[in-house]
Amino acid sequence: MAHLSITDAAAEQIRQVLEERGHGLGLRVSVKPSGCSGYSYVLDFADQAADDDIAFQERGVTVYVAPDALEMLDGSEVDYVNEGLNRFFRFNNPNVKDQCGCGESFSV
Repeated sequence: MAHLSITDAAAEQIRQVLEERGHGLGLRVSVKPSGCSGYSYVLDFADQAADDDIAFQERGVTVYVAPDALEMLDGSEVDYVNEGLNRFFRFNNPNVKDQCGCGESFSV
């Protein structure tokens, strides 16, 4: 069975954004072919669940994963980090074999 974990920081950010939006079910994650290494993460907020979404619930929030991304994301940790002036969701993904220099894309 696939697994995805959500850190406290990521859960808090998801809750905060959903509260600011005033609606939504959780964070949706997928991947797309992109960049020099192969794939990039695609993030959006889910206002409804697709029939084939796989839902991971932890720390009071839900992350929906597209089925075609599940194998690439299995075992990942969703985190939210502050680095200087930048704030972003980060995926600690054990399946990544290589990343491009700018960190925008990865290969598995």
